[in-house]
Amino acid sequence: MTSQLAGLDASKLNITKTTTPKKVLQNDQIVFGKTFTDHMLIIDWDAEKGWLTPQIQPYGPLVMDPSSCVFHYGFELFEGFKAYKDAQGKVRMFRPDLNMKRMNKSAARICLPTFDGDELLKLIEKLLKLDSKFVPDERCYSLYIRPTMIGTDAGLGVGTPSKARIFVICSPVGPYFRKAISLEATDYAVRAWPGGVGDKKLGGNYAPCIKPQLEAASRGFQQNLWLFGPEKNITEAGVMNFFAAFKDAATGKKELVTAPLDGTILEGITRDSILSLCRERLNKDELTVNERYCSVIYW
Repeated sequence: MTSQLAGLDASKLNITKTTTPKKVLQNDQIVFGKTFTDHMLIIDWDAEKGWLTPQIQPYGPLVMDPSSCVFHYGFELFEGFKAYKDAQGKVRMFRPDLNMKRMNKSAARICLPTFDGDELLKLIEKLLKLDSKFVPDERCYSLYIRPTMIGTDAGLGVGTPSKARIFVICSPVGPYFRKAISLEATDYAVRAWPGGVGDKKLGGNYAPCIKPQLEAASRGFQQNLWLFGPEKNITEAGVMNFFAAFKDAATGKKELVTAPLDGTILEGITRDSILSLCRERLNKDELTVNERYCSVIYW
């Protein structure tokens, strides 16, 4: 009889505190994603044992076998969300339960283990409590939280990973863009396609986008406005979801439009929040909110 695999259990957490705490940077010294907090969270998984004991330890390098499957076959996924300080100085995260759901969807798609999202959030809360001094308290500044899962099997065979690791690192950040940006309508390269993995947050989705971004930059644009298909439908805009506001010249009726979740669009938490708030709070007689295709051909 096969024993039950161990689930992710936040109550078993071991903590090793750093002996060399870092200095907290002033907000005007923060560069997005370049500095990190004192500690990181690591949880290993084994196909025969399940999730092993969670560890919070000093931030530092991960020791990996060079034949690990993450390096060769792209068994890697990640999430990204933020922690803020409210008016009372309490640290808050923005809808992190949705990030956990999306992370599990990404894991299932590339045959990495799923996990209890509530337990991982409990562990992240403990990490934030330990490193709370790094959470900025100024408007437009926050602590970026990056949970990542990788396959760690050593060997060059291609197959379902039998070992994996979740790790969580945190970085104080300011505005991603400090001013308005220009977009190049990009139809010479494709970010995602039907039946692919554009709706999952996999590392492999991002590296191929850098060359088109560099090409756009050479023509004076900061990001790509990704188009798809013969109708040149707008999908996403660089590192962002895309919304367009229209006004019917004849009726004056307004419409807010974003691309539908057809498998090529990342299920953005900010996207969902904007749609929900607009549908709940705006006057439906004055503005409609639609998830539909929008083409640059008709502009």
